[in-house]
Amino acid sequence: MTSIPTTPRPQLRRTRTGAMLGGVSTGLADYTGVDAVIWRAAFVALTLAGGVGLVLYAVLWVLAPAEPLAPGEQPRPVDQWVDRLAGRSDSAA
Repeated sequence: MTSIPTTPRPQLRRTRTGAMLGGVSTGLADYTGVDAVIWRAAFVALTLAGGVGLVLYAVLWVLAPAEPLAPGEQPRPVDQWVDRLAGRSDSAA
C-alpha cells in the first residue's frame, strides 16, 4: 500500500502584509487560497445583510493569532489590544 505524502495545511493567522484593518481577510486568503478581495466582499455583504459580517470579522480578529513579528518590528497598538483581549502575552504568540 502506498501512502500519499501530505503537505501540512498552514495555520490560520492574521497577516501584517496587505492588511487593511486587522489582517483577517489576508490571513484567510493565505489559509484558503481564495483572494482577499473576495473575503472582504463577503464580510461587507454579510454586514449589509444583518451585521453578521462585522461580528464574524471581530471574532476572527480576536481568535486568530497574528503572524510573528519580523526582527525589530513593533506591533501596532490595536494588535497589542486585541492580543491582550485574547489573553495572549505578545503579538508574536
